[in-house]
Amino acid sequence: MKKLLFLATFLIVLISCKKENQIEKEIAKVDINISVERFDKLFSEAMPSDLPDLKQAYPFMFSERYSDSTWIARMNDTLQKELHEEVKKAFLDIESLEDEIQKFYQHLKYYFPETRSPRIITSTSDIDYRNKIIVTDTIVLIALDTYLGNDHRFYEGIQKYLTHNFTREQIVVDLSEAYGEKYVFQTQRKTLLDEMIYTGKLLYFKDIMIPFKSDAEKIGYTQEQLDWAEANESYIWRYFVERELLYSTDSKLPSRFINPAPFSKFYLVEIDNESPGKIGQYMGWQIVKAYMNNHDASLKEMLNSSPEDIFNNSKFKPNK
Repeated sequence: MKKLLFLATFLIVLISCKKENQIEKEIAKVDINISVERFDKLFSEAMPSDLPDLKQAYPFMFSERYSDSTWIARMNDTLQKELHEEVKKAFLDIESLEDEIQKFYQHLKYYFPETRSPRIITSTSDIDYRNKIIVTDTIVLIALDTYLGNDHRFYEGIQKYLTHNFTREQIVVDLSEAYGEKYVFQTQRKTLLDEMIYTGKLLYFKDIMIPFKSDAEKIGYTQEQLDWAEANESYIWRYFVERELLYSTDSKLPSRFINPAPFSKFYLVEIDNESPGKIGQYMGWQIVKAYMNNHDASLKEMLNSSPEDIFNNSKFKPNK
């Protein structure tokens, strides 16, 4: 009996892998033209006499609230020159980055055929890490100065749990999340479970759009943090259930378990010191994965499903 069960499981996994491989082959054939425009480089190398041409090519990069003298002063500013020099050193070669971005858009267009190629433009933002990537229908802005490496001297004073993801490897991950926020539909985010499912949808969206990235990169963990979450799934779930947190509307819960943080706040010293932040996101991810594994739903259908529908039909059981 055990042999038959093992064989059945093996065949299911084998068939699933073949199907995924076939889909990836089809995605690789998707025709979408993506190129990265280095506005940051153009601006850093420009002379004041080049400003009219730059403004004509990139009008959306120059607010009308500021006169030309402001932009010329920025060109000559010592700190700006230093910032651009560090960006130039870190992103001397962007071929691998362009390749990842191309793959992402091929996946996006495969699942959302209405997708149009936007202009991908790199810039600097005075290290505005709350707006690392901005996505519109026609333009995507990537602030390269927020991806110089997690130990860069420019990031001194910023919490380590944030700078951990200030690396070029996270650019396509953040790009995928920015698009996920556009495609995920959820009418309410009142309870902890609502927040868990919403962020779980975003992470599953990354599973589909950037399968070439590791799970740790998708959620912004180190591998050790991901290992801890996987090893403690059962305990975390029991904690949420026993304390009746899933349907709680306590406004403090997102900061304890959903939002980026150095650790999750169980208010238990031995756990808090070891746990990564965003553990509620991780658990929501596992629920959405279970739903997609146990429920016949397309990606679009799942992204538009209610938290209650996803949770009730997920048959979720944490790892022990």
